[in-house]
Amino acid sequence: MTQIQTTVAGFVNLFNGLCDKIPHWVLAVIARVSVAHVFWQSGQTKVDGFALKESTFVLFETIYKVPLMPPVWAAYYSAVAEHVFPVLLIIGLASRLSAFMLLSMTAVIQIFVFPDAWPVHIFWLMSLGYIMARGAGALSLDHLIAKKCS
Repeated sequence: MTQIQTTVAGFVNLFNGLCDKIPHWVLAVIARVSVAHVFWQSGQTKVDGFALKESTFVLFETIYKVPLMPPVWAAYYSAVAEHVFPVLLIIGLASRLSAFMLLSMTAVIQIFVFPDAWPVHIFWLMSLGYIMARGAGALSLDHLIAKKCS
């Protein structure tokens, strides 16, 4: 191996070693907060106080047209889900289930509502998939509960 190859290999190994030291909980918090923010903001556009806006029903009847359930049900479900699951993600409670539910919503949105929005949805998939696969991390209620129960 030449001196240049040895130097490059050393830098690659150093960089890989630094990347390996990134704690799971840091990545999990970033994933949880970033995707929770997106869904919370979407939920906020659907409500006025504790009631659904009339425009929400109109959107689900005319634009979104999700074929899996009546538009009124879809409007209520999405508004509730976009408020409950982000909060659960933020506090790290039932994180894997919350991630699965939001990922299911994302799949419905991708398939039936906005099929051209996959560049955005793929980032949601990565964040939610990471949470589903690895859990919420040490900075979560899930972790505290698991610690108490073991």
